[in-house]
Amino acid sequence: MEWTYIQQAIPQFVDAFLMTLRLSLFGIIGAIVVGLIVTMVDYFKLPGRHFANGYRSIALNTPLLIQLFFIYYGLPPLGLKVPAELTAIIGLTFLGGAYMAKVFTGGILAIDKIQIESGQAIGLSKFQLAKYVLIPQGLLFCLPGVAANIIFLIKETSIFTVIAIPEITNTTLDLIGQNYRTDEYLTMMIVAYAAILVPLSVLLTLAERKIRHVAISV
Repeated sequence: MEWTYIQQAIPQFVDAFLMTLRLSLFGIIGAIVVGLIVTMVDYFKLPGRHFANGYRSIALNTPLLIQLFFIYYGLPPLGLKVPAELTAIIGLTFLGGAYMAKVFTGGILAIDKIQIESGQAIGLSKFQLAKYVLIPQGLLFCLPGVAANIIFLIKETSIFTVIAIPEITNTTLDLIGQNYRTDEYLTMMIVAYAAILVPLSVLLTLAERKIRHVAISV
């Protein structure tokens, strides 16, 4: 283990670390928004329900790798060139939205029906029912699933190496190819991912416990 190589590579890994965080953040936010929209469209049987179900089936049954290839390499011949970083965010949103929708649906189905019927009885619109009943209560039941999906999507950023984004995995492979120091750079890659995933996992667990405690108290 040559510490000189590790020291020299720190700036590149810091940039890769920040790139991974940025893409993950936008992708996860997009996935949550898409997941909620798809869930509400399906639950209330709104126009576009069949499209939403078709999207979910495609996203859940195709790998992120194929989705990225289609967006980044398949669309330019059709006249639509998407930058690499935007491709990564779209890919995470597309894949993650379907997984989030699956979790949100499970959370909503776990709500006591009397809560929903009470909201309908007092004349809440579909939007109000979603805002005040379905989403707040449904999230309580699906928090573990949402947390698991967030961790999963961050791990999936390692696939971005196929579209040459300098995230953690791609940076590691580039440095190994340049200097042939596998042990040093793989160790740095593990440390970089652990620095993201371990604290995030702890924070999500604590947040879940806190929210459940508050909900029970209320």
